[in-house]
Amino acid sequence: MFAAAIRAGAQVIITANLRDFPESELAQFGVEAKHPDEFVMDLFNLDGVRVHQAVSATAAGWRNPPGTPADVCDRLVAAGLPISAAALRR
Repeated sequence: MFAAAIRAGAQVIITANLRDFPESELAQFGVEAKHPDEFVMDLFNLDGVRVHQAVSATAAGWRNPPGTPADVCDRLVAAGLPISAAALRR
């Protein structure tokens, strides 16, 4: 994944496994590792309205069973994004 990020010119790698991506190693290539919760919060702080719209659109796309934005937030918590889920619930 890291080699692909470098090759693609990525500035950020989104991973819950921050341990395997030391900052000192990534800095050599101008790449930063972020936890998904931190990344979603960055997006939320940049444009919270659009993130709320994305959550609503995700819920609207669930058909069997149908979903709600609260269900999406529950899934975010289960996936290890409790901070983002809490911000979206407010």
